[in-house]
Amino acid sequence: MPRDLAAAALDLFLGSACVGCERPGPPLCLRCADGLQRSPYVAWPEPRLDHLERPFAVTAYEGAAKAAIIAHKEHAVLTLAKPLGRALALSVMALVVDRPGGESVATALALVPPPTSTAQIRARGHDPMLRIVRSCGRALGACGIVAVPSLALERARRVADQAELSAQDRAVNLSGAFRARPRARRGLADHPLVVVDDVLTTGATAAEVCRALRAVEADVLGVAVIAATRRTGRRGDGEEGEG
Repeated sequence: MPRDLAAAALDLFLGSACVGCERPGPPLCLRCADGLQRSPYVAWPEPRLDHLERPFAVTAYEGAAKAAIIAHKEHAVLTLAKPLGRALALSVMALVVDRPGGESVATALALVPPPTSTAQIRARGHDPMLRIVRSCGRALGACGIVAVPSLALERARRVADQAELSAQDRAVNLSGAFRARPRARRGLADHPLVVVDDVLTTGATAAEVCRALRAVEADVLGVAVIAATRRTGRRGDGEEGEG
């Protein structure tokens, strides 16, 4: 929180511009922020990978949404965690409302992001996904849904850089890369889980998170992300779609 306040004060002192449209003002203007408050849609990637549970997104990974995610993650524009967290909360709520069988969620949700390496956190100076997930939890709480971040997974082995890999190569690269932390395994059975991430591209990362959680018999409701790449599907057909 102190760092958030310091970042906001620095923006106010130096002046800032919207990361989406570059107009002077806050890091995300109202018009660009509105694009993060759309109705969530099912965002299946193509090809659809094994182990991937049904994913929801609120927008395509382009324009202001892409700029906001990158600015928050890579440039530590920390005030963007709030609108990004609200967007993620919409996808989580869609999963809760649209749960197969119409079953209600009676206990607190656990929001499980992919494990982030210590090297990545050190390089960026913060853990962007955890910051977004915490913001998401606060937004859900304001709507009466109890949701808590869960760092239930850890990396089981090193993986190659995924930037230039195809969907299938990413799946192979990540297969078996994550596992449940020993101390977290018992608690995973106590809450329904939602796999959360900022972006869905091929779905390989989310699929591996789902696999690792299913391996310890966790109740995975689905996958919630902020944005999905357009090449993974067409909005509105009910069969749409990071790594």
